[in-house]
Amino acid sequence: MSQHTQQPPFSQPPVPAPQQPARNGLGTAALILGIIGALSGVIPFFFWLAGILGLIGLILGFSARGRVKRGEATNKGVALTGVILGLVSLVLSVVGAVITFKAVGDAVDEINKATSGTSASKKPGSDKPLEKAEDGEDATGKALAAGDSAVYDDDLTVTVSEPKAYTPTEYAVGHTKGNKAYKITVTVENAGKEKFDASLITGEARAGKDGVKAEEIYDDKVGDPITGTILPGKKVTATWAFDAPADAKNLTVEISPGIEYNASVWDLKL
Repeated sequence: MSQHTQQPPFSQPPVPAPQQPARNGLGTAALILGIIGALSGVIPFFFWLAGILGLIGLILGFSARGRVKRGEATNKGVALTGVILGLVSLVLSVVGAVITFKAVGDAVDEINKATSGTSASKKPGSDKPLEKAEDGEDATGKALAAGDSAVYDDDLTVTVSEPKAYTPTEYAVGHTKGNKAYKITVTVENAGKEKFDASLITGEARAGKDGVKAEEIYDDKVGDPITGTILPGKKVTATWAFDAPADAKNLTVEISPGIEYNASVWDLKL
């Protein structure tokens, strides 16, 4: 009886398990958000966007680095860059917030300063005691009189003289035939400690009981504006003339030293 050698069965080589694809999405997302956040942080007004994107990018970047350590992702450099850009975005967000809030605060202060104005006190031209004034009026609610001065909080003083009849020259502008012209002297004195820019001083007038606009007269003798800088302890004087109806009994002159000052009003008898 013959014996046959039994051959071992043919064995198949083990099939390797399919390799899982690298999970690099978090790192890529962190990088993109970090870039956008950093660019947003360059513009101070978008500090809020930089902060949001930077925080999200930072969280995703750290999560991506965790995947790299566990072997689930291969983009270690991308994840690290995303973390760095996230931190940069947060820093720029804080800086932008400080700049924005400071700019808004300064703007609000300027608006409040411009709308409230600097109030003036009345300095009578006579020996009467000083009275507190608001917007150029004395404590009784009446306008300043000829020779009175409006003294502002910064010691800027504006004085208007008594009106005098004026005969415009042949080439005068602003005078209407049949009306009467009156000239006044406006003196601005800087008794403060800082120089004063006189280029923003404006003046206008109304005449008669109806308060019709009194046109300013310009010729070679009157009408020059007050310009330039008034140094501390110095003063400037200008002569202005206004055209009023022939029957007008008073001339109301309103002068504003600038946008930061309340206008002062003088009621001048004609």
